[in-house]
Amino acid sequence: MAKKNALFSALAVAALWLAWIAAYYGVKNDYVLPSFWDTLRETGRLLVSASFWRAFFNTFLRTLWAFLISLALGVGMAVAAHLFGWVRAFFAPVVSVLRTLPTMAVILMLLLWTTPVVTPVVVSALVLFPAVYSAALAALDEVGEEYGELVRSFRVPLGRRIGKMYLPLAAPVLLRQAGGIFALGLKVVISGEVLASTYRSLGGMMQEAKMYLDMPTLMALTLLVLLLGFVLEGACRLAYYLIVRWRR
Repeated sequence: MAKKNALFSALAVAALWLAWIAAYYGVKNDYVLPSFWDTLRETGRLLVSASFWRAFFNTFLRTLWAFLISLALGVGMAVAAHLFGWVRAFFAPVVSVLRTLPTMAVILMLLLWTTPVVTPVVVSALVLFPAVYSAALAALDEVGEEYGELVRSFRVPLGRRIGKMYLPLAAPVLLRQAGGIFALGLKVVISGEVLASTYRSLGGMMQEAKMYLDMPTLMALTLLVLLLGFVLEGACRLAYYLIVRWRR
């Protein structure tokens, strides 16, 4: 099954590559769609550029901060919602509002209150919080259904239940989804950087490339971000399977 999935994934990548080449020769305008080879050369130039790596690490750190903030808030609130029904009822409309909140509008408002460096972190944390909260709450509810009767029979203290049972048992489920959540955070952070023109960031480099109509650079940055997202999701998925295998 794994070999078959890998084959279909490779076929999908090949199909996207062929579609890019066909679209390039169909448009025949480098200011609309750059060629694959020009983009590849620009990707190589970026990978040996110190300014790219400085921007890369700045963006990555902002994404990491947003992820950690949303993880702490989401898991903490999910534990409270799992234990207390009124907390679950209180956060239900809050999570719904955060899910439907227009990201661009939030970025514009935050730019009035904070700096272009802080805005991408805050807006990404707001976007990631509902995803983390929902995933953690679903994992905790699953653990509660499986072990709830046992805990009540032995009258396990609340702190011990949270630290020794709920969080360790729910951690693998969260880890399985952490890659996708982190990749979403990366996308939102870069969107915020583009709109805020954040200095020394991937989003700032994309904004600069767009201003100068440097389409190969813009496409190369996009491909590198996509590659980073795939690597993060793959790393989290690998960690999940290793943990599950170790537990078995």
